[in-house]
Amino acid sequence: MLNTLSKKIDQPLKIGVTGGIGSGKSLACKIFRVLQMPVFDADSEAKKLMNNNHYIREELCTLFGNDIYLPDGLLDRKKLAQIIFNNKEDIQRVNNLVHPAVRNHFVDWYAQQKSPYIVYEAAILFESGYSVQMDYNILIRAPIEQRIEMVMKRDNTTREKVLSRINNQWPDEKKQALADFIIENDEEQFLIPQILDINKKILSIWQNLQNG
Repeated sequence: MLNTLSKKIDQPLKIGVTGGIGSGKSLACKIFRVLQMPVFDADSEAKKLMNNNHYIREELCTLFGNDIYLPDGLLDRKKLAQIIFNNKEDIQRVNNLVHPAVRNHFVDWYAQQKSPYIVYEAAILFESGYSVQMDYNILIRAPIEQRIEMVMKRDNTTREKVLSRINNQWPDEKKQALADFIIENDEEQFLIPQILDINKKILSIWQNLQNG
C-alpha cells in the first residue's frame, strides 16, 4: 500500500479491485460505477489493444502466426487461449507485450480524472505486481462452487476447464494477505452494503487528505 499522506490533494486515490475468475469482480465494479466513481477495466483494455494496436498485432503474429487473427481482423481469442493455456512462457510473453501498453493508457486516463478515487479493475492485479501502484486494494471472494457454476453458465464450458483456469490464478489465501479490504460475495452477505461501507471509508480518507 502506498503512503497516501504524501499524495497530492488534487489527485484521486487509486483503488485496485481484483478477484479470481467467477468471484463477482465485474459486478462489484458496476456498483462502484453507480456510485459515480470512474472504473478502468484493465482486462477489457487489453482486449481492445490486441485488436487495435498495430505494434501488438505485429508482435502477436510474429509469436503465433498470422492466422492468430480472424479474417475480420479480430484476434482469435479462442485459438490464442488454446496455444498459451498451459505454457507459462507464452503467457508471460503476451503479458509483457500487452500490460505495458495497458498501463500507459491507464496513466493517461488517470490524469484526466477528478473524482475522490478511481477504481482499477484487473484479474491479475496481485500476480502482475501492479497492486503496489494502488493506494488501496480490494479483493472479491466467493465460494469455489459458486464461482465454478457461474463461469460454466457464462462461458458455456465444462467444470474441468473452469477448474484449470482457477488453478492458473493465485489462491485467495495468497491474495488476501495483500488486500486492504475484502468483499465476500456469497449467499450470507450482501454485496452492496459491503461496497457502501468501503466507499464510505475511502471517501473519509480522501476528505482527511483534503483537510491536510
